[in-house]
Amino acid sequence: MVMAAPPLSSTTFAFSTFSSSFFFFAVSSLLINPAASDTKSADVSALNVIFQSLNSPSQLSGWKSNGGDPCDKPWQGITCSGSSVTEIKLPGLGLSGTLGYQLSSLTSVTYFDFSKNNLHGDIPYQLPPNALHIDLAGNTLTGGIPYSISQMTDLEYLNLAGNQLKGQMSDMFGKLQKMSELDLSFNHFSGDLPESFGSLRNLKTLHLQNNQFSGSINVLADLPLDDLNVQNNQFTGQVPPKLKDIDNLQIDGTSLSGSSSSKKGGKAKGMNIAIIAGVVIAVLLVIVLLLAVLRKAKSSSASSPYIDEHSYQNRSFTPLADNELIEQAVVSSSLNLKGLQTSPPMDLKPPPPGPHESLNENEFSVKLNKHSIGHAHAITYSLIDLRAATGSFSSSRLLGEGSIGSVYKAKYADGKVLTVKKIDSKLPGDSSSAFMDIIAAISRMHHPNISELIGFCSESGYQLLVYEFQRNESLHEFLHLSDDYSRPLTWDTRVRIALETARALEYLHEVCSPSSIHKNIKSANILLDAELNAHLSECGLTAYYEGQNLSPGYDAPEFTNTRAYTLKSDIYSFGVVMLELLTGRRPFDSSKPMAEQSLVSWAIPQLHDMGSLKQMVDPALHGLYPPKSLSRFADVIAQCVLLEPELRPAMTEVVRSLAQCVRPAGINNKLSGKMSTSLRSDDSDYGYY
Repeated sequence: MVMAAPPLSSTTFAFSTFSSSFFFFAVSSLLINPAASDTKSADVSALNVIFQSLNSPSQLSGWKSNGGDPCDKPWQGITCSGSSVTEIKLPGLGLSGTLGYQLSSLTSVTYFDFSKNNLHGDIPYQLPPNALHIDLAGNTLTGGIPYSISQMTDLEYLNLAGNQLKGQMSDMFGKLQKMSELDLSFNHFSGDLPESFGSLRNLKTLHLQNNQFSGSINVLADLPLDDLNVQNNQFTGQVPPKLKDIDNLQIDGTSLSGSSSSKKGGKAKGMNIAIIAGVVIAVLLVIVLLLAVLRKAKSSSASSPYIDEHSYQNRSFTPLADNELIEQAVVSSSLNLKGLQTSPPMDLKPPPPGPHESLNENEFSVKLNKHSIGHAHAITYSLIDLRAATGSFSSSRLLGEGSIGSVYKAKYADGKVLTVKKIDSKLPGDSSSAFMDIIAAISRMHHPNISELIGFCSESGYQLLVYEFQRNESLHEFLHLSDDYSRPLTWDTRVRIALETARALEYLHEVCSPSSIHKNIKSANILLDAELNAHLSECGLTAYYEGQNLSPGYDAPEFTNTRAYTLKSDIYSFGVVMLELLTGRRPFDSSKPMAEQSLVSWAIPQLHDMGSLKQMVDPALHGLYPPKSLSRFADVIAQCVLLEPELRPAMTEVVRSLAQCVRPAGINNKLSGKMSTSLRSDDSDYGYY
């Protein structure tokens, strides 16, 4: 007997219908859109923090400080897989600031590249934990290597070259079995190499040059290296035998022994010995031949009291004074040849690069004589010399990139360090002739506050300028890229830098004949030496700047409106630099509120109100400045940044006004103890009202 099913109630039927509809909608949604396009919230949050920590740079298109969807609407440099961020590639964009504190949330990121920017501060303790490739080279990062790297077991490539990292490294490399390339060059690391380096079983490339490492390199003996550079460190002892045969071994500038210091390591050593031996043998054969000839000549001359003057004058060799000297030379050379088996190989390093003729010297001299008002000191360098000194213009030697080219650090075997500017911009017309005109003009500029042109090169399409190297780099870096642990510029040092820069401009405008417009006055072009003296760079390069808006925030209003650049436009830009010295702010800062982004627009209304002026002063000074000096400094700024060019003072007046701030040295002793001391050793000679 079959029992009938009980009838469905209206409630049951409604629920059943709703469930079926919901199920159908859910399945349909999955079929239509199987994967959500929204980026993981943790990734978005981490990128927001990075953007804020980089001062919200305008050059990062698509990025936001809050929210956003980088995997749906592309953000510059971001690559995604599904809803996860997998790559961040932002090299060489001039980014400044720090990397924030939330990188550990980026668990899917495998490629992380912020190289060749202006990042400062310590490397964040937590980096993307599953990264395979990390490149932070060419910044101004400080501190040490974060220990969290010890847990990044998938890491294959780590490049921290060209920063300001320091200290002794911890034993953190034991678990990094997949590491194949490690570059820590051009930093300030010290102490012995960590024992855990010996665990890097897949390491092929290791660059440690230009640090202060000490001790031996024995810990590297069993690694499968084919490229090892430990130059310019304090290493001692022997090069382990297994390292002598690697393809590229470089140990110049260390106390290591037992291997050639050429770029081909052990292989080059054997080749050098063979070459030396061959040369010595050839010399011995020549000497023996000469000895035989001389003995024969001596025996023939014994039978005749006369010398055949004609045959003597036509000899193809210089007669030697005594057969005994030849015999001594043969014995000495033989001993040296035997010693090749046991003595270290001869150092076959090329002589220190020096000037070589690369232009028509007569034509260059004509140029100099035609325009000269003084003696020109610029000398020519060969391209091969400058390539060698800059490591073929490698990124590890890059000091900065400007409007018309890049600047590199050049290091020579004798310890000399220079700066090389590689110009990428083109000159109108006959480029080589115009370049020589520029060299001739710059060579006549001699002032203690102008970067001295030492030499130049014009070969194979290259235009290179060689300058003295300034240890403390630029004013821009001191004001805007220093970390919290750096000692800030004191007030009297800032005033002195302004005065020295003003004197350099006065020289260009009113001493040079004809007057020379600089056209690119900015804090990045004011270099500071070891005693923080100012040296104005890029003088005489106006021809390269034609038609360019060079630096946001520095250009005078008449230039941006009509492109009519005059001496008074330089004075406006100098006023902006003075504002940087006063406030510690950048000329243009998009991270500020709209009303404060332009430094000049924000500052001008406050320069004549003492209360507002004190609020504007760089907080890094902690209130340590003389009020009267501050007021006078602000008055000079106000005159320099006037909108009408004809109302701005000449540089002679600016120098005079700034010099009035300097008190006689005797009065300095009466100054209150609350005043800060300068970083210069001789600042007792300077004082300010």
